[in-house]
Amino acid sequence: MLPKRLLPAVVLAALCLAGCAGPATQQPVHADHPAQALAMLERVSWGVNAGSARQVQEEGWQRYLQAQLHPGPARLPPAIQAQIDAMSISQVPLDQLVLSMEQKRKASAAVMDDEAKKLAQKDYQQELNRLAREAATRSLLLDVYSPNQLQQQLSWFWLNHFSVHQGKHNLRAMVGDYEATAIAPHALGKFRDLLGATVHHPAMLRYLDNEANAAKRINENYARELMELHTLGVNGGYSQMDVQELARILTGVGVNLGAETPKVKPALQGQYVRRGLFEFNPNRHDYGDKQFLGHPVKGRGLAELDEALDRLSRSRATAKFISGKLAQYFVGDNPPEALVARMAATFEHSDGMIADVLHTMFASEEFKQSLGKKFKDPMHYVVSAVRLSYDDKPILNAGPMLSWLSRMGQPLYGRQTPDGYPLTDASWASPGQMTTRFDIARTIGSGSAGLFKTDGPQPQEKVAFPQLASALYYQSLQATLSPATRQALEQAASPQEWNTFFLSSPEMMHR
Repeated sequence: MLPKRLLPAVVLAALCLAGCAGPATQQPVHADHPAQALAMLERVSWGVNAGSARQVQEEGWQRYLQAQLHPGPARLPPAIQAQIDAMSISQVPLDQLVLSMEQKRKASAAVMDDEAKKLAQKDYQQELNRLAREAATRSLLLDVYSPNQLQQQLSWFWLNHFSVHQGKHNLRAMVGDYEATAIAPHALGKFRDLLGATVHHPAMLRYLDNEANAAKRINENYARELMELHTLGVNGGYSQMDVQELARILTGVGVNLGAETPKVKPALQGQYVRRGLFEFNPNRHDYGDKQFLGHPVKGRGLAELDEALDRLSRSRATAKFISGKLAQYFVGDNPPEALVARMAATFEHSDGMIADVLHTMFASEEFKQSLGKKFKDPMHYVVSAVRLSYDDKPILNAGPMLSWLSRMGQPLYGRQTPDGYPLTDASWASPGQMTTRFDIARTIGSGSAGLFKTDGPQPQEKVAFPQLASALYYQSLQATLSPATRQALEQAASPQEWNTFFLSSPEMMHR
């Protein structure tokens, strides 16, 4: 027989497992519900905290939303900014970072003594791991503390859409720059700019093997995923011939990890391009004319790629595919076709302005009717739990968060296949997943998460467990809870247990 004090936790567990498709509330949050702004904030951000709730209350929902759709520079807590500024990936440009790692790799390969070689290679791998950990840490710190919450959500969304896996080659040294320069600055801008930034980044070109794509040695990997996963969608109306022609267009587009430039035929020297690690080598390009998506492309070098990207980004199939995926992420597994159609129309009318497409979605009745029903994936659960628990108090160690994401199967830059992590609720709503979440809830709720432990001297101030039974809870969150959740909370034997029950509640599992 279970101890009496554990019964509320068991009740909450049963509610969560039974209600993965929706929280244990009697009614969904409707457009005229007094908690609507809070529910919309939960969906638009990585999770409600005291600061963001206060901001929405002071500014009003529409003003807050406009600032999220068109953000300025993010001002972070000084301690968080200092952590980010101290990272190697923040201080050293990508090309210098990768070139130094290449020198380290080559030096380790040249060592003759077996034991010394093993040590040198281990040192090289550990340095790559350190750079990848920096990138993931920076990403999570921005998710938790940046006031530009929508931009951060979209950065993760697009990073997942244009997915690369850090385990391939030396991508661990590149993923931080990929997120910071190719993804985040374009997350709310023109889709064409975002697409172009990913196409020209060495992380994408290495991951999908386009550096091996050359005239007479065609590699179709990137061309296929560029249409199937990144733009048109699997049912986007393209043919195998279009894949082959786009692969020809992409020949010569690659990466140069060295300091020297290749010898180019004199007649083609004016066409050679080198920007950082990105390289277009005309010696490797197929200069023949192509026929792509029903229209000719004159063979003329790198300009062919711009023409192909223009065509892809402005296709009606792309507008529908991207709008549908955004709606799936923000609204539900099977978003209403009418909503997707309106979003796609905005996409076409605005020439792919992502903020405008999102505005159409956020203003819709379909979006408002979906509030509180979407099951959180691991990222949303972990980040929302930390945001709610600690508000703007700077954590010193993101290691526990990285560990939780790995345990739940969604580590940053960890998807091995190029399709990105699934966005559907059913992919994450399993008994095993819930068990891990209850453990995380207990760890955070009792104050033993290790988020404030550092490798060096420990801070003098001992961090207590979070005070989740706060003014935010009593003034706003309590009204959104079901009677069963409130009853479970009333039976908590201590503040720490109360925290655990609250972070384990069905409402905390949904957004």
